[in-house]
Amino acid sequence: MNPLSHSQRQTLEALLIAREKQLDAEITAAREATRLRDSERLGEVTDRKESADDKATEEVAQAETERDLDELKAVQAARLRLNAGLYGQCIDCAEPIAFARLQAQPAALRCARCQAGHEEKTGRKR
Repeated sequence: MNPLSHSQRQTLEALLIAREKQLDAEITAAREATRLRDSERLGEVTDRKESADDKATEEVAQAETERDLDELKAVQAARLRLNAGLYGQCIDCAEPIAFARLQAQPAALRCARCQAGHEEKTGRKR
C-alpha cells in the first residue's frame, strides 16, 4: 500500500529526475576536469609541495565524485522503486516514509525513526 497521492508521487519523481540530471552533470564535469588536469601535467616539473597539494586536491575531488556516484545509484534505485510502486515505504519497519522527509531526501530508504536508529548503530549520518 502506497499512501502517497498521485500528485505527491509526481512531485517526488520530478525531484528525483532533477537530482539525477544534476549528479550526472557534476560527475561528467569532475571527470573532464581530471582528464584536463592530467593532460596539462604531462611533462610538467613540480616540486614536492606542489605535488602534495595536487595529490590532496585530487583525493578530495575523487571522494566527491565517489559520493556523487553513490548518491546517483540511490536516486536511480528510488526511481525504480517509484515505478514499481514500492517507493516511500521504510525498509526496516515497512511503515510509510513521511512526504516531507521524501521531499527533503527523495532517495530515503527509511523513515526518520528507523534512520536515526540505523545511524546510531552504524555511527554514520546520512
